Amino acid sequence: MAFWCYILKCSDGKYYTGHTDDLDRRIAQHQHGGFCNFTSRRLPVTLVWAQDFATRHEALASELRVKKWSPAKKEALAASDWARLSHFAKPPHERVSTSLDTNG
Repeated sequence: MAFWCYILKCSDGKYYTGHTDDLDRRIAQHQHGGFCNFTSRRLPVTLVWAQDFATRHEALASELRVKKWSPAKKEALAASDWARLSHFAKPPHERVSTSLDTNG
């Protein structure tokens, strides 16, 4: 059985991060509304990233880690843009000023 960590982009541009053991069912629950107060008020939602894990513990650990990230860092992950992800992984005072900072 696979477990998933996922990021949804809501209609207002905010991101929701969660984990599940049935990705299709969970996305349908979010799209239908009523499952989650946060996403129900921001429909429709779009799946922008998902990663499978061997255990629920790993998926939950990933959710708790990613949930704390800035929107810019989540967007970089969703785009598989490893340079931007690395850039936004550094504290703002340690980043070399680049055009990437204007996106986040």
